[in-house]
Amino acid sequence: MASSCGLIGDGNKPVKIHHLVKAPENTPESIASRESWDASKPVTVYKTPENLPDGTPCTAATVILRTKGCVWWWKSGCTFCGYFNDVRDDVTAEDMFSQWEEAKRVTGDFRDCKMVKVYTSGTFFEDRENPPEWQEHVLRETYQMGLHLVVEAQAQMCTPEKLEWVAERHPGCTVAIGLEAYDNTVLRFHANKGFSLKQWHKAVEILRDNSLRVKTYLLFKPPFMSEGDALEHTISWVSEVSKISDEVSINPMNIQRGTIVDRLFRNREYRPPWLWSLVEMIIRTHDDVSKTDCRVIVHPTAGGKARGSHNCGSCDSEVVAAIERYSVSGNLGEFNGLECECKKVWLSEIQNDSALPTPMGSGIHRRGNALDRLRSP
Repeated sequence: MASSCGLIGDGNKPVKIHHLVKAPENTPESIASRESWDASKPVTVYKTPENLPDGTPCTAATVILRTKGCVWWWKSGCTFCGYFNDVRDDVTAEDMFSQWEEAKRVTGDFRDCKMVKVYTSGTFFEDRENPPEWQEHVLRETYQMGLHLVVEAQAQMCTPEKLEWVAERHPGCTVAIGLEAYDNTVLRFHANKGFSLKQWHKAVEILRDNSLRVKTYLLFKPPFMSEGDALEHTISWVSEVSKISDEVSINPMNIQRGTIVDRLFRNREYRPPWLWSLVEMIIRTHDDVSKTDCRVIVHPTAGGKARGSHNCGSCDSEVVAAIERYSVSGNLGEFNGLECECKKVWLSEIQNDSALPTPMGSGIHRRGNALDRLRSP
């Protein structure tokens, strides 16, 4: 979401009026920024510790490619996703092959890796986003190299024909779907996902029919939701989706440039979640998840920073490290001994959110603009 300006007035004292528009990608500044990217190079490539589907620890390579962007973003877009900042409208099939070769070069052909995650700012196997010949090349090559492949997709893009095509080229790979919330109201009005729970369940069914693994993303604390509500909702969502997912990745909100959440954040109407909320959510869902074959992963992007999940500052690095360790070990002992004075502040906010009629939350960091409050009736 961006701001465009117009001038009104009596000719002597013009008044600047800000009009909110959904798509910053349509502004000349945004287009110029996107076109400055090198279309032959991926956005980033890096390695992280991971677990294979059978639980074996390994090293995973993550490859984020510069593509034309998500089909849903072309039409509307999610409220929190800023991946449009990294796309180019004119990316060609040749560019995509060049990016893939560059990713292989910087990792030494994925040396010492057993897994590769390929992210395209949308749906990997959507032909309007990514050239089919490039999709086929990546699927076949990673399979031939013995790498477990993880790709992303929107639920409505998971058609029987396409998933059968994927399974023929890389049997048993993982398809990660950004469900974000197990709640149709939240999907529509908080996240603007563009699909329903019915469509997600159908996608999971088709993935299972093709022996593909199901990874489900949940978003911790979508916009227009209090900290207390986010904690209770996510606990419920994890219990539901873990029953039919191989993995559940819980993504704490991080503020991405140019999004609706970014606008709320800059107006002090939204604070990213507390790290203590993530710890509490993990502890309270651990037993239920342990009864399934599902693995829960929590990676706080920008953890400890103002635009990511954070506490008071003094304990952030220690808590983030414990959460990251849990994502690999699955052991609640990672949280033993974690304490800080700010935990009392967090607990008071959770209790207030549960007791007071404040849908946007009661925390001191999301009180909004003082002038806006004065104008309120």
